[in-house]
Amino acid sequence: MLTNPKYSVASGVPGSEVVFPSAMSDLFSHNAAQAFPADLPDREKAEVDFARNIAAMGPALEKLRSPSDPELAAVLAVPRRRDDLAEMQEIAQDWRDRFDEILILGTGGSSLGGRALTALAPTGQGPRLRFLDNLDPHTFDAVLAELSPDRTGVLVISKSGGTAETLTQVLPIADAFSHAGLTNPSDHFLTISDPGTSPLRSWAAAAKIRCLDHEPALGGRLSVLSNVGLLPALIAGMDAMAVREGADQVLQNLLAARDPGEMPPVIGAALSVALMKACGISSSVLWVYADRLQPFALWYRQIWAESLGKNGQGSTPLDALGPLDQHSQLQLYLDGPEDKVFTFLMLDVKGTGPRVPEASAAAIGSDYLGGATAGDLISAHQHATAETLAANGRPTRVIEIPRLDEKAMGGLFMHFMLETILAAHLLGVTPFDQPAVEASKVLARKTLSGEVDGTPRENKP
Repeated sequence: MLTNPKYSVASGVPGSEVVFPSAMSDLFSHNAAQAFPADLPDREKAEVDFARNIAAMGPALEKLRSPSDPELAAVLAVPRRRDDLAEMQEIAQDWRDRFDEILILGTGGSSLGGRALTALAPTGQGPRLRFLDNLDPHTFDAVLAELSPDRTGVLVISKSGGTAETLTQVLPIADAFSHAGLTNPSDHFLTISDPGTSPLRSWAAAAKIRCLDHEPALGGRLSVLSNVGLLPALIAGMDAMAVREGADQVLQNLLAARDPGEMPPVIGAALSVALMKACGISSSVLWVYADRLQPFALWYRQIWAESLGKNGQGSTPLDALGPLDQHSQLQLYLDGPEDKVFTFLMLDVKGTGPRVPEASAAAIGSDYLGGATAGDLISAHQHATAETLAANGRPTRVIEIPRLDEKAMGGLFMHFMLETILAAHLLGVTPFDQPAVEASKVLARKTLSGEVDGTPRENKP
């Protein structure tokens, strides 16, 4: 287990002694004790920058307490909403009754949050959810070939209502449904999109398909606590109220804190930026050991990359799954460039899973495994890996989750949203836009229309 020492920094800096408390709630603990390990290059400079970052958080926290930015206000308002849950629950129950499979069409923020959340859903207790978010033609052809339209629902999510990938999915699927002999094919579709005029809204209106409003001020990658993430969760049989309660608990703890420097989102943002600036840390690795958390790591990659990667700022988010990536990435992480910070999400899995028979282990000369469960081995691996990285001068922190349920997931979503928003404040960038992404979208549209090489699409091979 990582220790929890105090760090001394240069005198004259606000907070001349920096303490990394192992902040604990009933949702998870946050231990940044080894964020600045002894062998970290430029450790002292990083500690000084960390203290300065903590001291500079005042304006950002005031904005969180009294948000004037509509996008920030929308993010902070969602956890306490209750007025939209009844409608979502009614839709979810209807779809659970009528369908065996749900196709969820959308990409990026319209998919990653829902996928991460529903990874916790109980198996075999509701429709099968399939997130079709990458538009691989091979996969898409296979899905169309095996469709059973009479027992399939299609949830279409696009904040703008004009996402080319999503439209390319829904229009062929709708065509397949219309040719399937269904009495009311429109009853199998539901859309979520911003209010106003858009291609998706126009299609839905013409086909008499219901369209729910996406919160206009809420960015797609920050929308998991809205109907974008909670409707799939409810269809999967999950507790949407608990998700929001967990998120609100983390938010209110931060807003009410007397000493923000003891709050995990503040600590996470301050140390990440200090490591970027002082130590040249250019990558942030989120390491999970539970398969159920792997989609969460993919969600984290988007929120960190798209929110902070602007004007030459930010760091590259990476996901790791252990023990798989201990056998594929750890050599690089321990003996390669010293340019990464590691965050471990750990579950208490001791004593869980199948147990190795002692006689079988002894017969093959692996006595140390005798009587151990799969959870025992995972528990040993995750703690040993974190401690080894820290011992080799790699900045490391640990978030331990006693119980991985809806409330804990809501808390994790809010923690990393707040950490990202606060890091954006320190870097001087806005976390709510993604201007660089638009250039590739425009070029793709021009290519399809023939504007790039002058050849109309119908004349291309």
